[in-house]
Amino acid sequence: MRTTTFRTTTLAATVAILAACGGSGGDSDRSDDSTPTVVNPSLSIGNASITEGTGGNVTMSFTVSVGGSLPVGARYADATVDYATVADTATAGNDFIATTGTLQLPSGVSNTTVDVEIVGDSEIEPDEQFTLELSSPTNASITTSSAIGVIRDDDTPIATFGLDQRPDNQTCIAPARPATGSSVRFEDPYPALPSFTQPTKLLLEPGAGARWFVLQKTGQVMTFDPANADSITEYLDLNNTRSIRTNSEGGLLGMAFHPDYPVTPEIFLSYTINHSNPSMRSVISRMTLDDVRNPGPGTFEEVLIQIDQDFDNHNGGDIAFGPDGFLYMSLGDGGSGNDPRQRSQDNTRLLGAMLRIDVIGTGADYTIPTDNPFAGNPTCGPADNSEPCPEIFAWGLRNPWRWAFDSDSEALWLADVGQGAREEVNLISRGGNYGWRCKEGTRDTVNVGDCQPDTLIDPVTEYDRGFGSSITGGQVYRGNALPDLVGFYIYGDFGSGRVWAARPDAEGNFTNDELARTNFSPTAFATGLDGELYMVDINGGNGQGRVRRMVATSGNPVDTIADALSDTGCVDPNDTTQPYSGLLPYGLNAPFWSDSALKDRYIGLPNGETISIDSDGDFEFPVGTVIVKNFSLGNRLVETRHIMRHTDGVWAGYTYEWNDAQTDATRVRGGKTTQINGQTWIYPSEAQCMQCHTAAAKFALGPEINQLNRNFDYPSTGRRANQLETIEHVMMFTASLAAPVSQLPQLADPLDTTADIEQRARAYLDTNCASCHRPNGPAPSDLDLRYETALSDTNACDVAPSSGTLGIADARIIAPGNGVESVLVERMNRRDVDAMPPIGSALIDADGVALIRTWIDQLSSCD
Repeated sequence: MRTTTFRTTTLAATVAILAACGGSGGDSDRSDDSTPTVVNPSLSIGNASITEGTGGNVTMSFTVSVGGSLPVGARYADATVDYATVADTATAGNDFIATTGTLQLPSGVSNTTVDVEIVGDSEIEPDEQFTLELSSPTNASITTSSAIGVIRDDDTPIATFGLDQRPDNQTCIAPARPATGSSVRFEDPYPALPSFTQPTKLLLEPGAGARWFVLQKTGQVMTFDPANADSITEYLDLNNTRSIRTNSEGGLLGMAFHPDYPVTPEIFLSYTINHSNPSMRSVISRMTLDDVRNPGPGTFEEVLIQIDQDFDNHNGGDIAFGPDGFLYMSLGDGGSGNDPRQRSQDNTRLLGAMLRIDVIGTGADYTIPTDNPFAGNPTCGPADNSEPCPEIFAWGLRNPWRWAFDSDSEALWLADVGQGAREEVNLISRGGNYGWRCKEGTRDTVNVGDCQPDTLIDPVTEYDRGFGSSITGGQVYRGNALPDLVGFYIYGDFGSGRVWAARPDAEGNFTNDELARTNFSPTAFATGLDGELYMVDINGGNGQGRVRRMVATSGNPVDTIADALSDTGCVDPNDTTQPYSGLLPYGLNAPFWSDSALKDRYIGLPNGETISIDSDGDFEFPVGTVIVKNFSLGNRLVETRHIMRHTDGVWAGYTYEWNDAQTDATRVRGGKTTQINGQTWIYPSEAQCMQCHTAAAKFALGPEINQLNRNFDYPSTGRRANQLETIEHVMMFTASLAAPVSQLPQLADPLDTTADIEQRARAYLDTNCASCHRPNGPAPSDLDLRYETALSDTNACDVAPSSGTLGIADARIIAPGNGVESVLVERMNRRDVDAMPPIGSALIDADGVALIRTWIDQLSSCD
């Protein structure tokens, strides 16, 4: 047995523990001799990789991380764990030195390493791997017990090109998209119309010559004529007089026309502004127009209500007049996780509630409808009140994103965005308590004891995170084009792009009838002059906002996706475990974390088609493209995923589960979770696939200039060559590369300890976080974690978190010089409702956590 060296990092949190126990930082006259609570830590080991070299040995380091729930004032126990290498395709003695031992983990250590010597040689061979296993812990538990060590061969000579000719792809081609439910689709009715910037709301102007009004998050009210939809006019820009706060879920969010518009030239707005202590304030105002067609300098604003927001999320909702002539407004709970300040159940605040006021004939003020639940009390805002607020109509809401009255029944339908388990639809009634923070949908939360269950109203329907991640409320359909949907409430999901109808059953309940699967991100629905349903899409499939209209799709529903992987045309017909010869293999500089799985990646590009490259370096694929990813644990294939662009241009994801005999894989519908060799493995649903493969990130994650600018071993030729030069050589690009590959961007490998730590960390965040955390991304924040974004512009460095501190005092998303106080690290280091990524992973990436924590510890500033 060889001697193994360890490198340790002391937890900065020890300072806080000392202070809590009466040490440095405590009061000078305070004495506390209590013994701190001792908690057994949980241990995780991360994968490692290294290039072997041609002579002598190199050291591969595996990181073992200490984690678990640590109460304030507690410390981790001194722990030990045994470790041992296990051969796989790499053999002990020839490729690495067999290593065993016992790792010491004294209290206060956040991570340490186990080193294994790798034997260098000059033999040309494929990359090889072995496993390092943890076992027999004392005073600890093991969360991740094994890690894969990849030995990268560097002996293959660099060729000019990896391939001589383009792969001939005749069978791995995306089919027409499966039709589902009542078969509707959303078309672009105004193709000549310029795009919008982050549209949040769509509504139709009352009266003759009605125009569409579109609100932009950044504070502009835009209009266009549906009869001549080839230009957009700016109607109002609130930034001319107000400092609109667009952080996270803030901005210009709602608008309503006076019931007697245009005779009474008034509109009402809901938006957020920059403020101090707190930093965000919601405003409900009346705008009196000097000209309803083209407002001028005589237009003036009167603020009706101001509401202080606790955080930069759950800030909006909607604003509209009800059939009773009163103005209704909804507000979220003020933000963060689990409603930490209990706003949704506190009626002395205006947060987490539906409000109702009377603004007709009241001048610059408002009055309270006499039948409001708390009518007669003093009015509220901007902060708390001594008595329940008379403006409140109903409460117990978390993040009510869009609601509408049915034009026939006058019922008030509201969609409430969930936290991590349920998205819900409610029918709102006066004085109703809809359960949040004690219930999420019909599911009890950790705060259920704070409410009286018999007083809470359940949603009429709900769906879980397998189908979407952020509900967008819609309208009750009263059009003519789709008679089978008349009277049904239609709604969608911002994250997954799915659209449903709440279909009533014979027992008075509702089910979610799926109507469409889109790659759109709906922020609002509206009814047009034709009575049909319209949607405003914040991304438009290309980062630009568009208006869409729901129309019928002809034909019977047909499922075009094969049930067996062997029938997809994407595998070798003689050996299902091998790819079809018409696929282009590729590798990435900074791979996405997939719970320790190794991945093989391929592109199925239809013959005669080419790949375009946009200004950001992202690959833009033609219809028919299939991206194939195989996932392996050890030597066993566990999953194959297909991300494909169907013939109508819509991207969608499908996944297959491999059988034990490794002869074929079967399609998984709706997702599932299973155990493989003691490890939890998650097969994502179709909707969850598209929560990561976002429109903002151009859907096909990975294939882009900075990821593919690297040498790659091509199995069919045995050559190693630059991927970009090879793809260009076989004429799969629409145009030549913009510059020689030596001048093109290239991400660092996060596991390459010889590279600059900042480049490694930023590459990791780009791959694992930036598909959602980027401009126009689906995450409810304004973080921009793309590699090319300067740290000072990420809205993360030295910025207080808007979605909860997770118990960290003086928390920052990224706290320069202090990884322990960085919420980014804490979210990466957990797998619960507050985890990042929020879906698809059951194991913490110990290497990734250690990398980001170490990088943050070394930061001296945000510059």
